Amino acid sequence: MATRWPRSKLLFEVAGYQPNTWRHELGTTLAEELLKIHRSYLKPIRALIAARVLKGAAHITGGGITDNTPRMLPESMAAAIEVSSWPVPPIFRMLRDIGDVPEEDWRRTLNLGIGMILAVGEKDAVRAERILRKMNEPYHTVGRVIKMRRGGPRVEYR
Repeated sequence: MATRWPRSKLLFEVAGYQPNTWRHELGTTLAEELLKIHRSYLKPIRALIAARVLKGAAHITGGGITDNTPRMLPESMAAAIEVSSWPVPPIFRMLRDIGDVPEEDWRRTLNLGIGMILAVGEKDAVRAERILRKMNEPYHTVGRVIKMRRGGPRVEYR
């Protein structure tokens, strides 16, 4: 089990910041960053379901991409995640640096800016992208589903 790194402990106890501390890399105060409204994925998910292209969904919460993504996959399948395919918000890099959090724990504990992973078939990917673009929904193609290697991880980072 990965060590959990409470954000408030790292920011306020370890780093000694205050809620009103301005951080240049965030472009805001810590309080404003931590209180940002989270997105709702309901509309894009409904649109992809209506188009009959959605095959799976994983809400990336505690457990990060590593623990949550496999829950939507058949036992024999894994996810190959391209780590450079999306911009990781600065707050997550700050947390990693302040806590000297190992890469594996960082990926397992935080969502790193990916709040939801949606799986669509390879044949439906262009159609799904078109639907999301038409809705002005931001998205990143973060990886693909692959056959799990015997004894291999359910999520491979590349």
